[in-house]
Parts: sequence; structure tokens; C-alpha cells
Amino acid sequence: MMLSEEMLDIAEENLQAYIEIEKEEEEIKSLIKPLQIWITSASAPTCYQLIPLLANGEVFGMTTDISIHLLDSDQFKEVLCGIVMEAEDMAFPLLHSISAHTEIDEAFIQADIIIVLDDVVLNCEVQSVGNSIREVSDICQVYAPLIEKNAKSDVRVISSGKTFVNLKAMMIMTYGPSIKTENVIAVATSWESAAKATLARKLNTNAAGVKDVIVWGNITGCNYIDLSHSKLYGYNCAIWGPANFPRPVLNMIYDSEWIHSEFLSAQSSLNSRVSHCVGMLPAHAVATVLRYWYHGSPPGEIVSVGVLTEGQFCVPDGIVFSMPVRFQNGNWKVITELEISETTQEVLGRLAHELIQEKLIALREIKEMHPYGADEITSKNYLREEVETLLTGSP
Repeated sequence: MMLSEEMLDIAEENLQAYIEIEKEEEEIKSLIKPLQIWITSASAPTCYQLIPLLANGEVFGMTTDISIHLLDSDQFKEVLCGIVMEAEDMAFPLLHSISAHTEIDEAFIQADIIIVLDDVVLNCEVQSVGNSIREVSDICQVYAPLIEKNAKSDVRVISSGKTFVNLKAMMIMTYGPSIKTENVIAVATSWESAAKATLARKLNTNAAGVKDVIVWGNITGCNYIDLSHSKLYGYNCAIWGPANFPRPVLNMIYDSEWIHSEFLSAQSSLNSRVSHCVGMLPAHAVATVLRYWYHGSPPGEIVSVGVLTEGQFCVPDGIVFSMPVRFQNGNWKVITELEISETTQEVLGRLAHELIQEKLIALREIKEMHPYGADEITSKNYLREEVETLLTGSP
């Protein structure tokens, strides 16, 4: 039998070996520099759905660790702690850490990415649109200086949510002049996806095969779903081709009256549909845009994103306007070579008017919205003219 002293010596050796292994693992862990991701209004359902998408490695790659910081007001502290515990229980290999924050002064420390999910209640019976816009402006007036102070100099800011997505991005740039404007974008992918699904249901095909649907303008306000460049891949019809052989969507929808009526009605209800999502669709949209931003969008494919305008497509400078872009090498570029019709150009001018009005209200230069004119921005006449021009090929 082994003597008790020998057993104690072996136990001591095992303990020392264990301590050394733990120390080595801690040293290795200290060398890891995870991406610091901050999510505001983190009690929102979108955040709950977003965390697994960020932590599973599909967005940033299987070799990139991340740390997630959840920010919200003190009244949601228990909710945030519950989310933290659940995420820790799931033991994502790439989730270096996850934490809850309710102190605004500690927000965005060393942030690489900030996802802004804040929303305001849009109810005219409770408060006017102007007051809602000013509320958004006040939120951004708090966030922007903190981003400048605490975040990394090349921080990327993504504006998402159900209300005033363009405005949030615009006001963060306005109140945070040192934040790189090319690093602040607004997500339109939810509206793209919903429009593609509507077309796919009509054509009885998979929505993944519908590409290059463009969302112009105010993402969560008055926008224009442009089908003139949209394509269809993998569609089972009389004309066959390889998997990468595209067909114009408008050529595949022979019932043009459906576009004039039902699709237009569906388009006008997209905002309502997206705003009532429980979080899965907007979370997927944010994850998709982040993946494109870090790894590039599919070659040749159009993505709609709200970016600061610099005169592209004759849209006035200085507003965040959704337009077609491509992501490559960690940057995005507006597809300015895209041809658009005169009708679309006129629609873009009207869409820009709403965003300019929102900005003026946010800056307290006017009190309420002033309508552009009596006509609706995305009226049936505009869409009918656009579609008929494309189908007939006339200028």
C-alpha cells in the first residue's frame, strides 16, 4: 500500500500541475482580443434573437472571439441579467464574455461595433410625430458624445429597429462629428427580405432566388421598393439555364396588374409587417449586413443600406438615404453606375424631402413635418409608369 506521505506528495504535485495549467490558460485567454460589441435597448426581442447569430461564428468567422455588452435602462436590469445567464449557459465557443450595463456613463467602452436598437412609440394619440423625432434626437445626443469618448476611433455603428432608422444614423453623425461617416449605416435588409418573400410567393419559388430588390429612401418611413433591377435565379419555367443564369423578375410576372395593385398594396403594408416582427427578421438583417461588412457581399449582388448622401442619384447631400451598395474589403460603395428612370428620380426627390424634414425637426429648426405635395410619394401612378416603361422598353 502507498504510504499516506507519498499520497500527499502526489496530491501536491497534481495541485501544482493544475495551478500551472490554469495559469497558462489564463495567459492564453489574456492574449485574445475579442471584438467588443455593444447593443443598445438590449431588452428588445431583436437583441435576444441576435445574440446566437453573432456568437455562432457565421458573422465574423470561426476564429474571431467576441464580447457582447448589453445596454439598457435600469428598469430592464433583470431582463438583461436573464439574457446574460442564458447566453452563458449556451456555451458558445467564440463568446469570450457577455455583460449587462445600465450605467450610461460606461457605455461603448472600447467598442468595435455598436448596434443601436432604440425605438420610440409612434402613436399620434400619445404624442405628435415631431415630438417622436425630437425624442430620437435626444437619445442620439446622449449616445454620440459617449461613442466619441469611449469607443475605438474606427468603431462601426449600425442603426436598426422599427422607427426612424435613418434619423438615428444621421443624428449620431451630427452629434458625433469625429465618428467616421462611412462607419455609420442604417439597415434596410428586413424590407428587402419582406419584398423578396412577397415576390417569391407570387412566383411559387424560393425567396432566396430573388436578388437585387432595391429599397430607396426612408427605411422605416416613406420608401420605394424598386423592382427594375431585380433578378430571379433557379426558377423552374420554360427557359432553363445554369444555376447562375438570372431572369428579370418583371419578365417572369406576366400578370402586370398584380404589380399595379396587389404588390403595391403589399408594399404599403411592409412597414407594418416588419414593425410587428418579434425579432427574428430584424436580427437576421443586422447579422447579414455585419457579415457583408466584414467579409463582403455576394459578388455582383445589390444590397440596400442607409448611408450618408454625397449627391449620388441627385439626392441632396447630408441625409441618410437608403440606396444600392456593395460591400468589399471591409468597406461599402454606392453603385452609382446603376441606371434609373426619370420617374424613379422624381420619386427619390420626394423621398429625400421627408428625411430633410425629419432632420430639421430633430435640430429644432422647424416644429412639425411639412408635406411635399398632395400626391403620395409611392402612388400607384409612379409605380405603374415605372413598370410599364420597363416592360415596353420605351424611354
